[in-house]
Amino acid sequence: MQKTLEHLVTAAQTGDQVALEKLVQNVQDQIHHLAMRILVNPDDAQEATQEILILVITRLSTFEGKSTFRTWVYRVAANYLFTAKKVRDKDPGLNFDLFKQDLESGFDPNASPSVASSDTTASAENRVWLNELRISCTMAMLLCLDLKHRLAYVLGDILDLPHSEAAEVLDLSPANYRKRLSRARSEVVAFTSSNCGIANSKAKCSCPRRLPAARKIGRIPEKGSGISPAFALQSAPDYNTVIEDIQGLEKELQAIKLQRATPAFSSPQDFAKKLVSVLTPEKQSTSLPH
Repeated sequence: MQKTLEHLVTAAQTGDQVALEKLVQNVQDQIHHLAMRILVNPDDAQEATQEILILVITRLSTFEGKSTFRTWVYRVAANYLFTAKKVRDKDPGLNFDLFKQDLESGFDPNASPSVASSDTTASAENRVWLNELRISCTMAMLLCLDLKHRLAYVLGDILDLPHSEAAEVLDLSPANYRKRLSRARSEVVAFTSSNCGIANSKAKCSCPRRLPAARKIGRIPEKGSGISPAFALQSAPDYNTVIEDIQGLEKELQAIKLQRATPAFSSPQDFAKKLVSVLTPEKQSTSLPH
C-alpha cells in the first residue's frame, strides 16, 4: 500500500489528475475518522474533512518524502483541527466534572444497570440505541480534554500510531509527546473507571439506566422516530460484545477498549472527484467549494 501511495504522490505532484483523485480517495477515510474522533459532531467532521482535503491537495507540492505520506497527511489534518478558528469556536468547553454532572442528571434508577445476552425483553431496536448511547458517550468524553491533549490521545491510544510518528504529527519531541499522552490517558482512565457503568458495575450511570433520559432530552431519538443512528453503524461492535470484551481487563485497557470500539467512520461522501476538478493548477486561485 505504501509503495502504491508513493507512486500516486509522485504522479499527482507532476500534474496527473487521475493519480491525484486516487490519492484523495486513499486518504479521505482516515481524515474523516480522525475528524470524527476529535469533533464528534458528524456535520462538523464532514466539513473539516473537506477543508483538510483541500489543504492536502493544494499543499501536495510541499511534500518532500521526509516522512511517510500518512504521517504528512495526519500532520496537515492535526494542524487544521488545532488551529482552525471555526473548530475552536465550536468547541463545547466541557470538562470531566461537567460531563459527570450531565451523565448523572437523569437516569432510571429502577432499570437494570446491564442487559444480559439472554434478556428477551431487550428488543433488537433497543440494543441498537443502547449501542448508539454507548458510542456517543465514550466519544463525547474526549471533548473534556483540551484539543492538544485530545489529539495526543486519539493519535496514540485510538489510532494506535507509534509514539515516534504521533510526536512527528504534532511537532513534539518523543519525550514531550509521551508526557502529553500520559496526562490525557490518566484523565480518561480515571473518569471511565469511576463513572462508566460498562467499566464499573458500581457506577451510578449505565447505558440502560441512562437511555430513557437520553431519549427525553433528545440525545437519542424516540422509538419509532425513523431516525437512523449516527454512531452505531453496521461496522460498530455490538453492545453486549463490548461489555464481554472488557470484563476482567485492567482499568487502562478498559478505557482504551471502549474508546476503540467505534465504527471506522468512513467519509460519508467521495470528495475526490469534486475537489480535484475544482483544485486543478489553473483553478487554484478561484473560490473553493463550501
